Amino acid sequence: MDSHDLLTIEVEDAHSAARQGHIKLSRGTVATPFFMPIGTYGAVKTLAPWEVRELGAQMILSNTYHLYLRPGMDLMAQFGGVHKFMGWDGPLLTDSGGFQIFSLASLRKLDDDGVTFRSHLNGSLHRFTPEKAIDMQRVLGSDFVMALDECPPGDSSAAVWQAALERTTNWARRCLERFDATEPRYGHPQSLFCIVQGGTDPKLRRQSAEELLALGSGVSGYAIGGLAVGEPKEALFATLELMNALLPGDKPRYLMGVGTPADLVRAVALGMDMFDCVLPTRNARNGQLFTPTGTLNIRNARYRTDLEPVQAGCDCPLCLRFSRAYLRHLIMIREVLGLRLATAHNLRFYLRLMADMRAAIQAGQFRDWSQDFLRQYEGEQA
Repeated sequence: MDSHDLLTIEVEDAHSAARQGHIKLSRGTVATPFFMPIGTYGAVKTLAPWEVRELGAQMILSNTYHLYLRPGMDLMAQFGGVHKFMGWDGPLLTDSGGFQIFSLASLRKLDDDGVTFRSHLNGSLHRFTPEKAIDMQRVLGSDFVMALDECPPGDSSAAVWQAALERTTNWARRCLERFDATEPRYGHPQSLFCIVQGGTDPKLRRQSAEELLALGSGVSGYAIGGLAVGEPKEALFATLELMNALLPGDKPRYLMGVGTPADLVRAVALGMDMFDCVLPTRNARNGQLFTPTGTLNIRNARYRTDLEPVQAGCDCPLCLRFSRAYLRHLIMIREVLGLRLATAHNLRFYLRLMADMRAAIQAGQFRDWSQDFLRQYEGEQA
């Protein structure tokens, strides 16, 4: 049996839509709201899976499209799924490849039946349909399976948003049919999420949500896609406010690809439960570190002789043992240890941020906590 009833809400904030709860899965219970580090190819860049766990990660995200190309579904099946292949025993979500419809626009052709990709590796042709997206995620054995969707650019016309919405709804229906007609391969239940599209047009967002809700109880959760793709921040948060009003409160809400620490705080206040973003790991590899007072560019010459840790009081492996000067040295000489330490710090910052939000909601203090955090992080009145 696949799992449909996942989320238990324990505390709802009195002053916002923030809520704290848990999702019980066969591979472990996940406290909400939570952030998923990105492990696109079956690894969080520079870190071993046990290190990711020690930093506080409850679930990670991998990508079906990239794992399909390398190392391939045959090897995934041989290993009994992506968990065993990569040595991660906790919950895992796989994206369907829908984002690659957006990010690899020059290498694909869309039609109502699916999408044809030309591999970014060698130019070979590959065909994804909604049914194939489900079949591949059955092979991967992910705990959360994403329906195939079309993610249009944030500055698209209303006509483009409408067409993507209609295609996404049709594909979601086909994904659900395939999901219901197949079984998990490795003894662990899987849960299907569908993705709300519609750009930043409230009418289209409402249409998308209503059409997906009409698919029924076989959908375990709802993702909000098509954001963080070039739209203004005001439009992003207005869309989330609408999604909070439209999506059922007893199912997880997953905001895809967002964002900065401030974005996460504001999105939790608008009722979002799940997040992923490349920022903490990608920015770390570029020498940008997150702190409670904003970001710190460790390449700056001012840190060459700075003996202080990146963040006082931080319990990550970097801040417990090393100085800003040492990290700058490692980053400047492109030493792999520097990338590892910076990545560990940024992930720990994000994961601790989520834990702090959960604790603030539980204590009935989320409004005051979030205002204080945003005031300090952004350097201005929240």
